[in-house]
Amino acid sequence: MPPDDRISVVIITRDRRGELLHTLDRLAALPEQPPVLVTDNGSTDGTAQAVARHHPATLVLTPGANLGAIGRNLAVRHVTSPYTAFCDDDTWWEPGSLTRAADLLDAHREVAAVTARIVVEPDGTEDPIVEELRTSPLPRPGWLPGPALGSFLAAATVLRTDAFRAAGGFHPRLWLGGEEELLAADLMADGWWLMFDESLTIHHAPSAVRDPTRRRADGIRNTLWFTWLRRPARPALRRTAHLLRTVPHDRTTAAALLRATAGLPWVLRERRPLPPEVDRRLRTLEAAQRASNARRYVG
Repeated sequence: MPPDDRISVVIITRDRRGELLHTLDRLAALPEQPPVLVTDNGSTDGTAQAVARHHPATLVLTPGANLGAIGRNLAVRHVTSPYTAFCDDDTWWEPGSLTRAADLLDAHREVAAVTARIVVEPDGTEDPIVEELRTSPLPRPGWLPGPALGSFLAAATVLRTDAFRAAGGFHPRLWLGGEEELLAADLMADGWWLMFDESLTIHHAPSAVRDPTRRRADGIRNTLWFTWLRRPARPALRRTAHLLRTVPHDRTTAAALLRATAGLPWVLRERRPLPPEVDRRLRTLEAAQRASNARRYVG
C-alpha cells in the first residue's frame, strides 16, 4: 500500500511520554505514512524532547499550558490534508484503516466524520461503546454506508478538515470530557452526517496516568452545558432531570453542578438551539442513552 497524502493524524498529550512514544512507533509503521502532529499540553516529563529525538518527522506544538481538547484545534491549524484522524496518546490506528476512511469520505461528500471500531488492549476485546455505535437507532439516508451517529469519539474518528474548521472545532470552555457532543451537533446543524464504519479499527491500551474523578466531573458539567447551549427547552429540561436523577450523589457531582451553574451567564449568551431536524435525531437517541452501560458517570 503506497503512502496516503489525504490524511494526517493529530494527537494531544500530557505527561505520558512512554505511551505517546509507543503510539508514535505504531503510527510510523503504518503503510499510509500519515503526517503526525502532536500538541504537548504542558508536559513536565520531557515529552517534547523525546518525540524530537525518536520521531523527528513529527510536528510537536508546545503551547506551554494544558489546553485540553483545544490542543486538537491548535494542531488542525497546521494540517494541510483534506482529512484529519484523531487519536489519543494511548490509541493507534490499524494498518489500512486510514486509507479506508479517506476512501469513504471521498465517496460520500455529505459525511463529515467516520468513527472506527475500538479494540481494547492487551485483551483484544471490543470496547462496550462499539455495540452502541453499531446499533445506533438514528434513521439514515439510503446512500449512507454505515450507521448514522449523533456524536463521535475523538480518539477514534476521522474528520473532514474543512468541516471541523468551519464548525469552530472544540469549544474552548469544555476542555475535556464529552467535548465531542457539542461539535457533533454543530456539524449536523451545518448539514453534515456522522457515521460508524465496521471496517475501521483503532486500538486502545488505556493509560494508567489519568484522573477519572476529574474526568467524571468535567463530563457531567459538559453534558449540562451542551444541553443548555443547543437543546430546545423541553428536551433540555428532560435531559437535565434525567442526569440529576442518575449521577452519583457525591462531592464530585456537587462540584460539577456548581461549575455548570456558574457558567450559566455565558451559556445563555451563546445559546443557539439546534434546527428541528437535528434535534429530532438527538431525541431518537435519548432512550439508548438512558439504557447505556458505557456512558455512566462513575469514577
